[in-house]
Amino acid sequence: MSLPVTHHSEQFATIGQLMPEDMAAVAAMGFQSVINNRPDGEGGPDQPTSDQMAQAAQAAGLTYAFLPVIAGMITPEQARAFAQWLGQQSGPVLAFCRSGARSTQLREMARAYE
Repeated sequence: MSLPVTHHSEQFATIGQLMPEDMAAVAAMGFQSVINNRPDGEGGPDQPTSDQMAQAAQAAGLTYAFLPVIAGMITPEQARAFAQWLGQQSGPVLAFCRSGARSTQLREMARAYE
């Protein structure tokens, strides 16, 4: 399985919505951590919950975090929290949301707090 990952650096990449069954492939690609930037329920009942994603990530040996943000409404506090979390990770991180764009924007905003 090939996931459409956008690499921004050796340590950070983004992707659109993942499913629990994708976590093993994420780990196989060398990522050590996953951060979910999509609020629960945003995509309706077909979107897996953060709890489901966390369980699947843990089963795949990944560190998991949930920092939901609303597109076009990312706050400085959220960007600061994202930067802090990224700074605590030792390996490559994959961030996801609906399309990957929100995670990319959040990463760009977080650079101000590094």
